[in-house]
Amino acid sequence: MKETLFDLIDQYGYVALYLLLATGIIGLPVPDETIMAFVGSLIAFGGPFEFGPTLLVVYAGTMTGMIVSYLVGHRLGKPFLNRYGRWIKLTPSRIERAEGWFKKYGLWTVFFGYFVPGVRHFTCYLSGVSGVKFYKYMLYAGSGALLWCTTFLLLGRFIGHNLEGLFHLIHRYVGFSLIAIAILIIIALIIIVQVRKRKTAS
Repeated sequence: MKETLFDLIDQYGYVALYLLLATGIIGLPVPDETIMAFVGSLIAFGGPFEFGPTLLVVYAGTMTGMIVSYLVGHRLGKPFLNRYGRWIKLTPSRIERAEGWFKKYGLWTVFFGYFVPGVRHFTCYLSGVSGVKFYKYMLYAGSGALLWCTTFLLLGRFIGHNLEGLFHLIHRYVGFSLIAIAILIIIALIIIVQVRKRKTAS
């Protein structure tokens, strides 16, 4: 499948890149990071793409997908997702998982969700369902998308052909890394609260 997508990019250039990123965010099985890093490697080796225009195109495609997904969630609600979401892999268990992240971390889930496999495709729908103000959603979604797109384009540009091993490691460990960071932050907060209580008591 990857070879077919790469052929589309090679044949249709920026148009294919935009459409693939948009549909990937909506939930279709498109390997977003692999595509961006592949194009980044083409930039590194003097391919047909330039970094500036490519970043604009992948960012526009990503934001198009995020906006469409938000509007679907906002206008049609959770019952629609539960009934038809399975067509784009929005299964009830995945929706529940994303809801858990959303309840804990709010709109930061949208910002960091890009980097967590199995989460980014759902946070936009849930933002619409939960009634988050559109301008707030755009602020977090837009800034997260810019970081995500820039990161993977640069990875492809600097790492070049050594992409397969990189993506295996990223998809395997990024979720665990974020969980570990969250646990460390919680522990630090607990320690700070305990220290302050002791100071107040004394």
